[in-house]
Amino acid sequence: MKPPSIKDIAKRAEVSITTVSFILNGKAEKMRISKEVIKRVEEIILELGFKPNQVARSLRTGNTKTIGLIVEDISNPFFSAIARLIEDKAYKKGYKISYSSTENDPVKARELIEMFKSRKVDAYIIAPVPGIEEDIKQLLAERIPVVIFDRNLPDLDVNYVVVDNFEGGYSAAEFLLKKGKKNIAFVTVDVEVDQINNRFLGYQKALRDYGIESNEKTLVKIPFDSTEEDTNERLKVLFEENPQLDAVFFSTNYLAVRGLFFFKTIQKPINDDFMIVAYDDQDVFRIHSPPISVVDQPIEQIAEKIIDVILQELSVDRSLPQTERSKVILPTKFIER
Repeated sequence: MKPPSIKDIAKRAEVSITTVSFILNGKAEKMRISKEVIKRVEEIILELGFKPNQVARSLRTGNTKTIGLIVEDISNPFFSAIARLIEDKAYKKGYKISYSSTENDPVKARELIEMFKSRKVDAYIIAPVPGIEEDIKQLLAERIPVVIFDRNLPDLDVNYVVVDNFEGGYSAAEFLLKKGKKNIAFVTVDVEVDQINNRFLGYQKALRDYGIESNEKTLVKIPFDSTEEDTNERLKVLFEENPQLDAVFFSTNYLAVRGLFFFKTIQKPINDDFMIVAYDDQDVFRIHSPPISVVDQPIEQIAEKIIDVILQELSVDRSLPQTERSKVILPTKFIER
């Protein structure tokens, strides 16, 4: 049986083929088509089981109804949760998400941008890696909607959705300081990205405010691609050289998880005498005994704001001058456990 066509829908709804086309392409309101006609056409589309040819539509409209999402590591619970929420919210607005991971490698990030370009995605959502500024500038010059998140690129005029990482780092260190801790290590990832730097600056400021100078010997930078063995060795050195440590602030959730395994291996108890705090919440911190206090990022809000900004950008007439960029900074929340 021959599948239904736009012509069949137009005939059944007693409207023109052009009217059906406007409704299918999301231009009904712009073309001032009445709600009654829109409803009638949509009901007939469902009744006939009409499925538009996406390739033909993209050639006709210039839109593929897809958005490229580029993150650091899709297996990281923070990024996977963000991606899932973005996917759900985008789908409700008629868009599909294609995503991939950079592993903090600028070469891979540039290749991913080019790959999505070849697929003609309508917009980009990027957790950026330093070194891809020019690639993002090129997307902006081509008037392609872009929003970056999780970390900012301060020298780039681009839409962004981030959290207040400085305040998040400050709140974590202050919590430990108020518990009487005076020798607090900072364990972080060895990458020069905005959000990690701000977490450290917040930690450093809290120490100063409580009359304690940060100590380079208790600052550990672990390469992003380190194995579990490499991480354990660096943590082992940290504790051997600094037996006075009474707390550790892990700047990422995956480093904190590795830390928990390490402490179990060396049989170091986590209690009132020795405490840890993690940046980003996840299930393991809630079920661990004792449960781990965290700096929590508002994942739902982040995803909501990202989609709001992207949809706003996609609705703008690209022939008009660029409007002001959206710059969203959301607060974190400290959860004591």
